[in-house]
Amino acid sequence: MDRIANVKVYDVAAPRSVIYLLPGLLCDGIVWKHQAEALTADGHEVRIPDFRFFDSLNAMAQAVLAEAPARFALAGHSMGGRVALEIIRQRPDRVDRLGLLDTGTHGPQPGEPEKRQVLIDLAKAEGMTALAARWLPPMVHPDRLQDPDFMGVLTDMVERMSPEIYEGQVRALLNRPDAGPGLSRIGCPVMLGVGRQDGWSPPAQHQAMADAIPQAKLEIFEQSGHMAPMEAPVAVTQALRRWLAVD
Repeated sequence: MDRIANVKVYDVAAPRSVIYLLPGLLCDGIVWKHQAEALTADGHEVRIPDFRFFDSLNAMAQAVLAEAPARFALAGHSMGGRVALEIIRQRPDRVDRLGLLDTGTHGPQPGEPEKRQVLIDLAKAEGMTALAARWLPPMVHPDRLQDPDFMGVLTDMVERMSPEIYEGQVRALLNRPDAGPGLSRIGCPVMLGVGRQDGWSPPAQHQAMADAIPQAKLEIFEQSGHMAPMEAPVAVTQALRRWLAVD
């Protein structure tokens, strides 16, 4: 499982810090493009792992830990947030600060395997374009559906994946632990961020997480659904800058 070597690095000389930005289900570095470019300009080294070839959150976490320096900042979006929680559960001593965006802590819900299998079957039968057409609309703010350029970028991203990649990542999510009991033990600064219109991982879910974490700050991004780093790129970048400035 060393394919994490495909990690995308935004490199700088003598970086102020190393920041890992973890992508979500069917996502790649394009989701974090605005944040990566801005934080690199600020003097940070940004690394975005490639999770296409993993089928467990533990394997994703272990791969990041094997590649990362002794101390690093860590932020994850959606499935990437789940990986981030697994990383800090395993090695809290190595995570300088934690960002969790449009994500959750609960384990698999009743009926979830069956619903996800429907989409896997669609991807296998009709391809990734058909999956994108079904899967993406509920993920974004309704106004974004009328933006062909924006939706085209998201569709292109999904089309870079395959049914096998999708099935493996779904397997990882269906075997996720309930991370809720560990929230109170997180000792580093935490930024929780969520789109106001995120129907998949709603603001109330993030408020409950913030209430459970000692050093947590909740950021809500207006006019944004589940894909906040792309839907509200400036707001998310500014939130990450504030998070990085916390002592």
